[in-house]
Amino acid sequence: MPDTIVALATPTGRSGIGVIRLSGLDALAITAKLIGEEDFAPEPRTAHLRQLYEGGGVIDEAIITYFKAPHSFTGEEVVEISCHGSPVLLRQVIDICLANDARMADAGEFSLRALANGRMDLAEAEAIRDLIGAQTTASARQAIRQLRGELSNQLQPLKDKLLDVIVILESVLEFVEDDLPEMQAESVKEKLREIADETDELAATYKAGKLIRDGLRVAIVGRPNVGKSSLFNRLLGTERAIVTEIAGTTRDQLHERFTINDIPISLIDTAGLRETSDTVESIGVERSKAVMADADLVLVMLDASEEITTEDHAIIESVEGLTFIVALNKIDKRPSYDIDHMIVGKHSSLSHLRDKLVPISAKTGEGLDELEIAIVAPFSAEDVATSGFLVTDARHHDLLVRTRSEIEQSLDQLDKKMSEEIVLVGLHNALRFLGEITGETTTEDMLTRIFSTFCIGK
Repeated sequence: MPDTIVALATPTGRSGIGVIRLSGLDALAITAKLIGEEDFAPEPRTAHLRQLYEGGGVIDEAIITYFKAPHSFTGEEVVEISCHGSPVLLRQVIDICLANDARMADAGEFSLRALANGRMDLAEAEAIRDLIGAQTTASARQAIRQLRGELSNQLQPLKDKLLDVIVILESVLEFVEDDLPEMQAESVKEKLREIADETDELAATYKAGKLIRDGLRVAIVGRPNVGKSSLFNRLLGTERAIVTEIAGTTRDQLHERFTINDIPISLIDTAGLRETSDTVESIGVERSKAVMADADLVLVMLDASEEITTEDHAIIESVEGLTFIVALNKIDKRPSYDIDHMIVGKHSSLSHLRDKLVPISAKTGEGLDELEIAIVAPFSAEDVATSGFLVTDARHHDLLVRTRSEIEQSLDQLDKKMSEEIVLVGLHNALRFLGEITGETTTEDMLTRIFSTFCIGK
């Protein structure tokens, strides 16, 4: 019988209300000791106002809500204690529960118990984590759809169709001495192609789903004093980075988040790229180069008020193997015809970058809307605001890809007229991979890794 666990279900720190959650066979008995009522028998799903005691003295007044098994989040006896949100008080209440034979819950243990007791499947449990960590309304919307079982519902027909094919081949293997009849073999192949295509369609949504969930890392790079920090502040809408006329003001990376069209952007302001004898600045330059390699997009900044330098060209050459765009800053300091000449002029050194170049002014805000569009353009081939369900988890995507691969391998074996026994190996693997998404065939080690990413109390 699982022991009784306890944890704070609300964030740490001071708040008006803090919620402590108990789950397990002794949840109600521990609560009875906490409120000093041995015969406490609350009506389920009803709020009960009670005083909390320790050592005969009142420590707080709280709302007690009891959820009777199996009609609770975890499927076990659950009690939620809503008291005042003092960190000292909350710790005191938890300590009393621990003294009465509860133990601290592990990360995600409440959700893990809900999974074990059939209250949800693994994909739905993972959606709880994603909903809590959602950075935009779009990512929250996708998480709630998964939590309501949409991914599981889309997978079930695939599993049913695959199982139908497996049953046919198992029957042939068991009861028919000859090979699978040609007509039946073609029917099996057609069903497998259909399953493979549907699996591929679902997996293909991951590109947009990952974008919504994880967003992009965008590094702003360029030589000193081209306006990187000014652009950083302008995009964020706050004076986050120090801006001066002194070259080399930014010596380390600054990281901040904002959104473009419901896509989370992790924006990184870097030290100016140049040769320097300053030890601290040179460390910043090396870090800038490392950030460039790790970024999803490099935003190279040039100064339109000056001629393009050899340093500028060297920076552009250094990012040519990466995904990048070029922001031509300070266009407010030159006439528009000069800017046009810099971009498309007969002798322009930037003409080959025409499709990647965006003229802007970090000072006035001119061109910033176009720049935001250019930042997400290389990654938003699909409409991320689509009303359709998107696969957002890398684990799910990997299992879908492996499912399709096993089915295609089985199809190839059927074409080569290999025995049904060999064909069935890949189909059973495919069925197992689909089952791993919803937790039907997931190992204990895998569950431990997944739920270790959850917060305590959930």
